[in-house]
Amino acid sequence: MMLKKFYKFIIWPYTIFLLYLMFFGMGRFRYDDNIVRIKPVVSTVWFIQDTISWFDIIKIVIGNIVMFVPFGFLGWFFPQLKDLKSLIIAFVSAVVIVEALQYFSRLGVFDVDDIILNTFGVYLGWQICRFIELRLKILVM
Repeated sequence: MMLKKFYKFIIWPYTIFLLYLMFFGMGRFRYDDNIVRIKPVVSTVWFIQDTISWFDIIKIVIGNIVMFVPFGFLGWFFPQLKDLKSLIIAFVSAVVIVEALQYFSRLGVFDVDDIILNTFGVYLGWQICRFIELRLKILVM
């Protein structure tokens, strides 16, 4: 399938681009202190309350979901990740490492909400992937 070939070609550069954004992009700066936000949903609610611009809210909150949708298709690249449970375990492990690196480098914040939103994006991607595969099976029959 052409879509799978395209995905396999684009996922590595996309991952590198996303890592760049997570550490250096979008006006990132080095924090003076290491920051941890571990209360789920609280930091997102505070962000929404303290932000005047709806564009900023959408860019950050929705972006944290949408940017990770492509990782829901990782089963196309790594067959052992076709199962949702395996995919979520692998993804959460990887994103916790990235969040920890942001914390230790002070080029970001270790934020549980980011982990939750990113994982929800992967889940949506997995659902879209299953839908595409089901539709393609129907078309082939």
